[in-house]
Amino acid sequence: SIINHQSSIINHQSSIINPQSPIPNPQSSIMFPFATYVFKSLWRHRARTLLTVSGAAIAIFAFCMVEAVQKGLERLTSDEDSKQTLVVFQENRFCPTSSRLPEDYARTISKIPGVRSVMPVQVWTNNCRASLDIIVFNGAPPDQLRAARNLKLLSGSWEQFQSKRDAAIVGQSVAMRRGLKVGSQFTIGEISVSVVGIFASSSPSEENLIFTSLAFLQLSRGMEAAGLVTQHEVFLNPGVDADTIASTIDAMLKSGPVATTTRSKGAFQTSTLSDLVDLIGFAHWLGYASVGLVLSLVATTMFMSVHDRMKEHAVLQVLGMRPWRVFRIVLAESVILCVIGGCIGTLLGLLLLKWGGLAIGAEGVTIAFRPSFYIAISSMAVSIAVGLIAGIVPAMQTARVEIVSTLRDS
Repeated sequence: SIINHQSSIINHQSSIINPQSPIPNPQSSIMFPFATYVFKSLWRHRARTLLTVSGAAIAIFAFCMVEAVQKGLERLTSDEDSKQTLVVFQENRFCPTSSRLPEDYARTISKIPGVRSVMPVQVWTNNCRASLDIIVFNGAPPDQLRAARNLKLLSGSWEQFQSKRDAAIVGQSVAMRRGLKVGSQFTIGEISVSVVGIFASSSPSEENLIFTSLAFLQLSRGMEAAGLVTQHEVFLNPGVDADTIASTIDAMLKSGPVATTTRSKGAFQTSTLSDLVDLIGFAHWLGYASVGLVLSLVATTMFMSVHDRMKEHAVLQVLGMRPWRVFRIVLAESVILCVIGGCIGTLLGLLLLKWGGLAIGAEGVTIAFRPSFYIAISSMAVSIAVGLIAGIVPAMQTARVEIVSTLRDS
């Protein structure tokens, strides 16, 4: 091996002395050593590398959470089905418990041309303020509920829900948070139900609800709501102008015992969550702050790395490595740090969103946090972009190093 090494040195020297001899191409001979060198350079200062990766992972994790909140709000307020569904609520209401409409309003509303059906709903919540563990009961006629909502039972049966007085079907997010399964007895406040089904829904926010029969919730202790409901959900025929129907309903019921305010379901939910919308808008800036944190952290690490290895990079150029190649080495190290941290942060975020059943709600309306392909792609794209931006300046500094002065100073 020593003889082979010496012969390679002699050949290299002869190629420099004799211009007629072929010059080895560093691009072809350094392909695999390039990757090896990059990873060995990162591992050489493993404590600094691990700290940088962990910081990037935490920041990208926070970015995933903010994106999940943003997407949850967007799904809730821009659902196409919600535009063709109206919610009739008591005028000047604050909390579901303060809205008390006559149940027979449903018959009056159903006579309006363009209305397909009306479902009376009794709502009970354990907290009208913003909460991360809000429990919301919706009481509705079982037959209407099954026809109106796109619910898929993962376990249990509709027959038990329709036949048993205190039966409840529970969204899978609530079941996950509370550890509920079919056969469980769930009690909160003065309401106690028997879980006969766990359901999934095409609308993630509905998976944070517990459905019971309307009569059960009306007659539960402390409700005192016989003949009264919280709201009426009005389902319209295709092509009908929702705003016109809403105005007609309010005008028709204005002279009734309780005045109403009618909005599309999306507008109603946006109005209900107005305080949370402002808070979520502020949280969006926290996502940008997380990206800025990753950028600052990785850039600082790369500047330190470049400063410590300035002589090493000068020697590489003396051995024939072009400045562009050295530039790529430093840039690759920056991107690798961000990508590893981004993968860890994104994976942790998606797992928490998948199995945590997280949601935030207020006044009986919830925003569900769900993992998505968009969140994964955007998080990784941000990681790569930050790695490139953070590494450009240190890489340029390395590529432009003065070889003679650097070796002399060292």
